[in-house]
Amino acid sequence: MNQQATLDRLNALKLSGMATLWQTLLQLPAHQWPATDQLVAQLLEAEWEYRQHRRTQTAIREARFRYEASLEEIIYTPQRQLDKNLVLRLADLSFVLRGENLLMTGATGCGKSYLATAFGYQACLKGLRVGYYALPKLVQSLHLARADGSFTKVLARLERLHLLILDDWGLAPLDMEAKLALLQIMEDRYGRGSTIITSQLPVAQWYDYLAEPTIADAFLDRLLHQAHRIELKGESLRKKTKGEEKNV
Repeated sequence: MNQQATLDRLNALKLSGMATLWQTLLQLPAHQWPATDQLVAQLLEAEWEYRQHRRTQTAIREARFRYEASLEEIIYTPQRQLDKNLVLRLADLSFVLRGENLLMTGATGCGKSYLATAFGYQACLKGLRVGYYALPKLVQSLHLARADGSFTKVLARLERLHLLILDDWGLAPLDMEAKLALLQIMEDRYGRGSTIITSQLPVAQWYDYLAEPTIADAFLDRLLHQAHRIELKGESLRKKTKGEEKNV
């Protein structure tokens, strides 16, 4: 089999990482080719890296983040009172694997959503399943799912996520159907998956936000058990210049 035929076979077998490296090697003179054992190792590594990258990109796409974010770009000014050591400890995502939750509160524009999304991206890089939802849109989707008969499938999909991010908690009132659905989601995920919630409301006001004692007790009991908390301070980061808004 000649070199072009080998390339054709690699593409036919969908070994895209190997095919890309092989095509690169074809441009080199024969004396620059690696030894056989090194060539095999490099081909395997190329395929491994390609598939890891593809899985990561698929996870990011399926998470449906609002925007890109990175933990490396978080800023730690004294005004924010953001504990860098805490963020770095959480960055290994062991809290996700233990099924623990993360609650972020602070005024509008202080960077809660960005920080939550950055943890989501980090989870995707580690091969975890992530879902990002603005709570009002999730509630709307749950109502539609009840109407078209897909509610059980939606709950099952949320249950399978390693990390569920609920943004804008407390932004809009919840009807009884939404409260019961959120309680079911928390019950299904309890001890199995991790949830990050961002809110302008302090955690102490979440009980009143749910405004239904029985549901609030059950929901918060599952949510707050072994939960980590980050309370962001300072003025809105949206007041910064366009070039500075990235690092929030």
